[in-house]
Amino acid sequence: MVLEGLGQSLRNAIKKIANASHIDQKLVKEVVKDIQRALLQADVNVKLVLKMTKELEERALTEKPPAGMSAREHVIKIVYEEMVKIVGKPKEIPAKPQRILMVGLYGQGKTTTSGKLAKDLHKRGMKVALVAADVHRPAAYDQLSQIGKKINVPVYGDPKEKSALKIAKHAMNEFKGYDVIIFDTSGRHSLEPDLIDEIKQVAKAVDAEQKILVLDAQTGQQAGPQAKAFHDAVGLTAVILTKMDGTAKGGGALSAIAETGAPISYIGVGEHLEDLEKFDPDRFISRLLGMGDLKSLIEAASEVMDEEKAEEVSRKMMSGKFTLKDMYDQMEMLQGMGPLKKLASMIPGLGDKLGEQDMEATQERLGRFRVIMDSMTDEELENPKVIKSSRVTRIARGSGTSPRQVRELLKQYNMSRKAVKGFMGNRKMRRQMMKQLKGSGFEQGG
Repeated sequence: MVLEGLGQSLRNAIKKIANASHIDQKLVKEVVKDIQRALLQADVNVKLVLKMTKELEERALTEKPPAGMSAREHVIKIVYEEMVKIVGKPKEIPAKPQRILMVGLYGQGKTTTSGKLAKDLHKRGMKVALVAADVHRPAAYDQLSQIGKKINVPVYGDPKEKSALKIAKHAMNEFKGYDVIIFDTSGRHSLEPDLIDEIKQVAKAVDAEQKILVLDAQTGQQAGPQAKAFHDAVGLTAVILTKMDGTAKGGGALSAIAETGAPISYIGVGEHLEDLEKFDPDRFISRLLGMGDLKSLIEAASEVMDEEKAEEVSRKMMSGKFTLKDMYDQMEMLQGMGPLKKLASMIPGLGDKLGEQDMEATQERLGRFRVIMDSMTDEELENPKVIKSSRVTRIARGSGTSPRQVRELLKQYNMSRKAVKGFMGNRKMRRQMMKQLKGSGFEQGG
């Protein structure tokens, strides 16, 4: 979950509002103090916290709720809106011919993020190339080359060359016919004059349209000076925040963004090359406050969903049929959408209800169910009624599990089948679900 500690503290403050019998000055001041404490503990800049909470308190005490909205709902809406202001408006990196300079200190995830961005732009139809312009870290070229192979994007670099400027110039000639060239520049353990000079020279030589700072969410209060130094050197156009999937405080990084005015383009939410999300302030704060992000959930589903397979499952469900094979296909799609913990954060209220151990146990159980079903015959998957005692024993032996675990799967299947049957018999519920899906734009692909 992004910024887990901050999110939990803010959700507790929201609950205080939601559970209040009425909204008064005492409650508002109490909630404001809770939010101040949460933001400060997350390393958000003091001035920024005081400015935001002053505005929040003033609005909560003076604004009247619009028609049809309760006082509680209105105050929660104000908290949400003021939090969105902190993270600012997003910046999209367009799919068009351009040169992109990636800057940042060591350990921020710059090289991996360069690969993630290259993959995203390549997926959007751009002919992309990567340049290993980090001449100080010995493994930088090898790392970028491996990433390039994985995403089918060429990489230029010369491990023997000690001039980043020469590498950048050679790369420009090498990749003349390419739409986008991404330069992975050198970093340091701390800000040094020679690093700033080198980046300035490379930025000028390649005439970079985008100058992107890669910033680790765990950086803390020193994120501000770092961001300012890079901004003064090259004029940052965007920021990518990395390691947002962990328990990082993250407030220092958010403060740095507010200080430089450079907007967030993406957030890194995992180690894999596909774990890069376009930054959406509304979605980000919704998930942070425990309000979920159903739009992201639907988009994640549409990316991994085989449309023909989904239609086939839907037809079977509509006719009242639901086999173990259908259950297997659904679990496969669910696994393809990412870790259960990440999915739970997108569903309103579920992230809080499902504890860490619950989610790990569920993820483990789903994996075991798939292994068990891999040991079944097509007949058993299509017609689970044929699975009697002798077949249970054979399946358990073949899957390396116990007969009890096989029966647990069959019990889960029967519960799912009954739920599907009950749903299909409830016309009102069906209509409501179809209405929600249409409202989300799912029929157009999210």
